[in-house]
Amino acid sequence: MSDAAPRPAEPHDPSINARLNALRAAVLGANDGIVSTAGLVMGVAGATNDRGTIAVAGLAGLVAGAMSMAAGEYVSVSTQRDTERALIAQESRELREAPEDELAELARLYEHKGLSPTLAHDVAAELTAVDPLRSHLEVELGIDPDDLTNPWHAAWASMASFVVGAALPLLTILLFPADLRAPLTVIAVGVALAGTGYTAARAGGAPPQRAVLRNVAGGLLAMGITYGVGTVVGGAGLV
Repeated sequence: MSDAAPRPAEPHDPSINARLNALRAAVLGANDGIVSTAGLVMGVAGATNDRGTIAVAGLAGLVAGAMSMAAGEYVSVSTQRDTERALIAQESRELREAPEDELAELARLYEHKGLSPTLAHDVAAELTAVDPLRSHLEVELGIDPDDLTNPWHAAWASMASFVVGAALPLLTILLFPADLRAPLTVIAVGVALAGTGYTAARAGGAPPQRAVLRNVAGGLLAMGITYGVGTVVGGAGLV
């Protein structure tokens, strides 16, 4: 007889999809806020040392980017939610009009998962007797009718995280002397991008090293290009 303590029950959170959706939007918003605002202020800093000009450009980019991210996430997730609702309505109609066909379809799906025909039919029949709509949605479409994606959660998460991400390069480039702006902004942005890349990888269960490297390299490349363009424009006397 084993004296080992029983394993704790694995937690099952019914709102996991909504939480992952908000996390995805937050990581994406923060990353976009860091990269786009850093590129913007570095480009302006390459053209001029005027702190006021840099501040106006950076603040405008922060506000516009936050609004754009929120609107984009809301529209995108609303479209996904509308699609889920349409699929639920279609499945409900099919269950009303052809329940036997739907039962046979559900049994076939369980057969494809490896159950014998008899067991697949028994499982499908028992689940259908309890909640036919939920049974079909989960197996056929991977939809939980009680946990549909929420466009407002994604929009707010994306907007708030964009502001937080954008504030980092903006404050860094404004609070330090002109000769330290570029190197300190690069360092701060590199660290922040490493953090968002690591968070995104861990949230998705992927190895973090490649995600961090990809994130940091892409952000630094964007900053380098925009700084170079700003330097050329400023050197040409166009600002």
